Amino acid sequence: MLMVISPAKAMNFEAPERVLPLTTPALKDDIAALDTVTRKLRPRDLRQLMDISEKLADLNHARFQAFDPSVEEGLQAAVAFNGDVYAGLNARSLDAKAFAWAQDHLRILSGLYGVLRPADAIQPYRLEMGVQLKTKRGRSLYQFWGDRIARALNEAAEGHKDRRLVNLASQEYFGAVDLKALTLPVITCRFFEDRGEVTKQISFMAKKARGMMARYAIDGRIDRVEGLKDFDREGYAFQPSMSSGDDWVFLRKSG
Repeated sequence: MLMVISPAKAMNFEAPERVLPLTTPALKDDIAALDTVTRKLRPRDLRQLMDISEKLADLNHARFQAFDPSVEEGLQAAVAFNGDVYAGLNARSLDAKAFAWAQDHLRILSGLYGVLRPADAIQPYRLEMGVQLKTKRGRSLYQFWGDRIARALNEAAEGHKDRRLVNLASQEYFGAVDLKALTLPVITCRFFEDRGEVTKQISFMAKKARGMMARYAIDGRIDRVEGLKDFDREGYAFQPSMSSGDDWVFLRKSG
C-alpha cells in the first residue's frame, strides 16, 4: 500500500529534535530543468503567477535565486512542510522505525520536486501545482510533469503486498498523477463533518484528517488498504453507506 499527500505552502526549517535520515529526491534531472525556469521569474511574475503579496513574492524570488538542485542538503520533506496536513501527520514525533516505514509507504506530491519521500531533502520554496507556468514541456506544471509522477509512484509500490494507492491529496495535486500511466488502483479517502441536518467537508479539518490517516497507517504499520477502514482518530468513522468501491467516506460529529 502506498499513500500520497499534498505539500504545504507554509514551511518550518527548524531542525527536528531527533536525528532523522536524509535522502535525495528521485527526479533530480526534472527538478534541475524546472529550476532553470523558476530562477528567471521576477517578483512581479511570482505575484501574478501565484496571486501573492509583494512581500511573499520577494521572499519566494529570493528562495528561487538561492535554490541549488545540485546540493544534497536541506531538511526532510515531512518535517519541513508545516500546514494542516502536517499537523495531523506530526512527522517530527516519529521514531526511527516509524520514519523508515513511512519512507516506504508515503509520498508527497510537489510542484517543484514532483514526488518526495518523507526523508528527502528539500530547500525552501513555494510553487503550487496548479500554476500556469510555461516551460519547454507545456504551459502548466501538469504538462511539465506529464507521466513522470505516475511512473515514480508505480516504482515506489514495487514489492508491496497491496499495490493500491491511497489518495490523501487535494484535487490540485492528485491532478498531476497521469491516471493512464498509473498502474496502481486508487482509493480516495474523503473526510466530512456531521452538523446535524447538514454534512459538510470543512477544508482545514479535512486536510488535518488526511495527515492523521497517514499517521494512523504509520503507527499501525498498516500495509493493506482495508485496514484503513478502522480509522477512528478524533471521532472519525468509516461510512459504508456513503462510500463506493474506490471512494471512501469518513464522518465525525462536529464539535
